[in-house]
Amino acid sequence: MNYSHYGKSYFKAPLENRTWPDKEITKAPIWCSVDLRDGNQALITPMTLEEKLEFFKFLTFVGFKEIEVGFPAASNTEFEFVRELIERDLIPDDVTIQVLTQIRPHIMEKTFKSIEGSKNAIVHIYNSTSLLQREAVFKITKEETINLAVEGARFCKERAKRSSCENIRFEYSPESFTSTEPEFALEICNAVINEFLPDKDNKVIINLPSTIELSSPNAYADMIEFMSDNLISRENVILSLHTHNDRGCAVAATELGLMAGADRVEGTLFGNGERTGNADILVLALNMFSQGVDPILELSDMNSLMKMYEDSTKMLVEPRHPYAGELVYTAFSGSHQDAIKKGMDYYGKMHPEKWVNPYLPINPADIGRDYEPIRINSQSGKGGINYILESKYGISAPKAMLTEFSLLIKDLSDRRMAELSPQRIYKCFVESYVSLQERLGIIKYNVHVSDGVTKLDTLFTGLIEGEYNSTGNGPLDALNNAVKKQLGRDIEITAYHEHAMENRSSSAAMAYIGIKVDDKPYWGAGISTNINTASMEAYISAINRAYK
Repeated sequence: MNYSHYGKSYFKAPLENRTWPDKEITKAPIWCSVDLRDGNQALITPMTLEEKLEFFKFLTFVGFKEIEVGFPAASNTEFEFVRELIERDLIPDDVTIQVLTQIRPHIMEKTFKSIEGSKNAIVHIYNSTSLLQREAVFKITKEETINLAVEGARFCKERAKRSSCENIRFEYSPESFTSTEPEFALEICNAVINEFLPDKDNKVIINLPSTIELSSPNAYADMIEFMSDNLISRENVILSLHTHNDRGCAVAATELGLMAGADRVEGTLFGNGERTGNADILVLALNMFSQGVDPILELSDMNSLMKMYEDSTKMLVEPRHPYAGELVYTAFSGSHQDAIKKGMDYYGKMHPEKWVNPYLPINPADIGRDYEPIRINSQSGKGGINYILESKYGISAPKAMLTEFSLLIKDLSDRRMAELSPQRIYKCFVESYVSLQERLGIIKYNVHVSDGVTKLDTLFTGLIEGEYNSTGNGPLDALNNAVKKQLGRDIEITAYHEHAMENRSSSAAMAYIGIKVDDKPYWGAGISTNINTASMEAYISAINRAYK
């Protein structure tokens, strides 16, 4: 790879005493969805008119109050879409549509015609201001570039006087802001502001796009703070951000830009847009949500958001997409699984009013997702396996038993080279430990207690054939005495646990037995409505594991 012909292609803002690093985001910005323009133009197959209408309705449901609906002069479909919204009265009274136009009189005229009869509209004008485009593409001077922007603003003011739109606002973007000299970007934006003469009741939007992302997010934030500090009539200006993701930093750049003084954000759902995409408004909003800031958007049904997006755009949400992806509320790593479960248990009991978890920044239920933090493969540990068994099947196996079982699961996943479903894990547990009868089984038993001594009459099959009598300090001890006498082995019961089966009948119980046979450990489990039977089946299961 030859990197020698690359170099810094952005300009450093003349900012010495930056303040944005000490700021925090404490409220949501004005959100403007550009899904129907930036997002739609980036699709292999753009949305149909009906798909765009449906998508627009969904955006209003989500809570967007400003929506860029297209470039009406670009095509008949774009123009007709805007007209359909207006003529069919599909725009809520509190929603403002935004239309984009180049600064060319005939294009601007068609744009104004598209919004006739609307209640609220933003006319968004732009021209490219970057050094590269001025010199190589348009071959115009700085002065000519400023004059074009001012002429566009003047046209908008005059044309608005003849419009039947009830409330028209204006937005200006110095396209390719991030590759424009900051001092020149300031000069041209101030010239446009001076032409529009905004006031507190009629503010102008100055939108500063990273049309192509050229720098790390901190450099963009410096440019935003420089502009915010030096724009004229700043109190009458809504400073807007429009970031792209060429360096994979659009969300970070937007967040730092908000800390640097911006008031508004343009972006798309799931970051759809030209090349590597736009800032992802869902991620931005849920990042704020995770810090206790109201995002002012309705995001409680992520599955519906994903379905609308995928149906409309024919694109898929990546499995690792923040907050929305299929795998983002899962954990394969054993240490992560253990921390997730312990965090859930601890904070669920000690601080139920808070959401705190070592690996999950938000509660998936808050956005309509199922809580499924544990996925099991060969990298998983006993914590995750324990979560699956306990949460789905009511099985609370002892820690030592889980350690042994986790090795079986790792081996099974490794051999299959695949993730194991909860059903497969449960099946493996049952087949490995529960009520095993392959080598030794109990056909029937009777327990008698006399003078504090338990007497057991047992009919065995398999390794021990026939009926045997034994005594002990309880049914389990008596059973162990009978088996070790007949097998002639040193068998010691080392652990016993039992609990009610929460996911089964309230009268069912699970028993777990740990034994040592000639000093080697084995585990077994049994399920029964009779605790003696469950215990004996667990013991017999452990013997069967020892004699495999």
